[in-house]
Amino acid sequence: MSPRKIGVTELVLRDAHQSLIATRMSMEDMVDACADIDAAGYWSAECWGGATFDSCIRFLNEDPWERLRTFRKLMPNTRLQMLLRGQNLLGYRHYADDVVDKFVEKSAENGMDVFRVFDALNDPRNLERAMAAVKKTGKHAQGTICYTTSPIHTPESFVKQADRLIDMGADSIAFKDMAALLKPQPAYDIIKGIKENHPDVQINLHCHSTTGVTLVTLMKAIEAGVDVVDTAISSMSLGPGHNPTESLVEMLEGTGYETGLDMDRLIKIRDHFKKVRPKYKKFESKTLVNTNIFQSQIPGGMLSNMESQLAAQGAADRTDEVMKEVPRVRKDAGYPPLVTPSSQIVGTQAVFNVLMGNGSYKNLTAEFADLMLGYYGKPVGELNPELIKTAEKQTGKKPIDVRPADLIDDEWDELVKQSAELEGFDGSDEDVLTNALFPGVAPKFFKERPQGPKSVAMTEAQMKAEAEGNGSTSVSGPVNYSVTVGGRSHDVTVEPA
Repeated sequence: MSPRKIGVTELVLRDAHQSLIATRMSMEDMVDACADIDAAGYWSAECWGGATFDSCIRFLNEDPWERLRTFRKLMPNTRLQMLLRGQNLLGYRHYADDVVDKFVEKSAENGMDVFRVFDALNDPRNLERAMAAVKKTGKHAQGTICYTTSPIHTPESFVKQADRLIDMGADSIAFKDMAALLKPQPAYDIIKGIKENHPDVQINLHCHSTTGVTLVTLMKAIEAGVDVVDTAISSMSLGPGHNPTESLVEMLEGTGYETGLDMDRLIKIRDHFKKVRPKYKKFESKTLVNTNIFQSQIPGGMLSNMESQLAAQGAADRTDEVMKEVPRVRKDAGYPPLVTPSSQIVGTQAVFNVLMGNGSYKNLTAEFADLMLGYYGKPVGELNPELIKTAEKQTGKKPIDVRPADLIDDEWDELVKQSAELEGFDGSDEDVLTNALFPGVAPKFFKERPQGPKSVAMTEAQMKAEAEGNGSTSVSGPVNYSVTVGGRSHDVTVEPA
C-alpha cells in the first residue's frame, strides 16, 4: 500500500516573517527563493494578507498589489494563498459588502488562488460574503476556524462549526491555531470528528510553535486524517513562528505518510533564508518557547502590547494583575479566541479594569462596548448581561443581533471619490482598496511610491561593522521604532540623548 500524501503549505513568504521579524522582509529578499519554492512540490505558498499589506505601504514603500503580481509571475506552478479577515478584509473595521466583493475580485485578478477566510469571533456570518465572493471568482474558498480553549469549547463544538462552514460552501476547512494552544489529543479528536461527518472535505491545519508541543500535534492530526499542514522552512521557523518544513518531512519517514517534497529544493530555500534572516536582526522576536500561554491564554503579541500599555502608565509592576484579569474579561465577553482584533480589545479592557477600577468595569473602552453590543459579531459563549447594560448606557447604542455589515451601506463609490483627491493616486481599483484599508497610511505611500521600495534590512557593510564591534553599535542619530497599540501600528522616532 502506497503512503498517503500529505500536502504542505509553505509560510516563509508571509506568516513566518510576520511572526519572527515583524513582517519587515522586503520583496528583494524573497524573489531568489521563488523558483525553488515553485518546484518543491508544495500544496500552496502563503504569500499575502495578514499584516504584509500594512507593512508594505507603511515601512517598505512597496506596492502590495505589485508584490502579489510578482509572486504570480515567479511561481506559475504553485497555488498562491492569502489570509483574509472576513468582513474586515485586511483592515481594522468591517467593510460594506460591495468593498468585500471588489477586494476579492481584484485579489483573484492579480493572482490569488486560495483565500483562507477567518473571523476573530468565529462568527460565520462575518465569513459569508467574503466566501461567496471567492466562489464567484472560481477560486478556492477556505472556511477557517480559530482555535481556543475554554469551558465551552469542546471538540464537538469545533466539529459543529466546521459543519456550518461546509454548509456555506467552503471548498476546504482550515483549523487555525495562532497561539500554539492545540495539543495532540484535541487535534486528533477534532480532525477525526470532522472527517467522520465529511470524509471528502479537505482539512488544513495551521499551528504556531510557541509552546513547543505542536510538531506532535501535526503528527496526531495527520493520523486523524488531516490533508494539508502548514510549516515554515527551518531557517525561518520555531519561536513564535511555525514548525520546520524539513522536520515534518523527516518525521513522516517510514510512517505510511509522505509529503512528496523535493528535499534538494528545500535545502536551497533553507540556505537562501539563512543568509537573509540576520539582515533583520533588529526586528527579531526574543521569544523561543512560552508555555505560560497554556495557563494565561495570552499569545506573545498580545502580552507585549499589554506590557507597553502598562509601562506607558507607569504601572509595569502590575502585569501579573492584568494577566489574572484577562481570563475574567474574556469570559464576560463570551470566550472569544484571542486573535486580532479581539485580543487587543480584551487585553486593553483588562488593563483599564486594573488601573482604573480595581478589578471592576469602571469604564469600558469604545471597542469593548461595541463587542458587548454585537457590533463585531456574535461570540460562541454567553455575554455578561450586566455589561451589556453598561455598554448601552455608556455609548447610547442599542445591542444588535444582525450581521454587523448589514448596517453598513455600500461605500465603494464614496471610496473612489476620496482616493481620487490624493496625490499619487494611479486611478486603479487596487489603489482605491489600498486607501480604503489604510486611510491613515496610503496618502503618504501614494506620494512616495515613485521613489521605489525602501528596505529596512541591514546592509552587508552594516552587518560587518556590527560584527567587528562585537554587536555594539553607537547611536549617532534618531532611531525609528514601530509601536502597535490596539491593533494599529504607529511610527515613533526617538532622538538620542
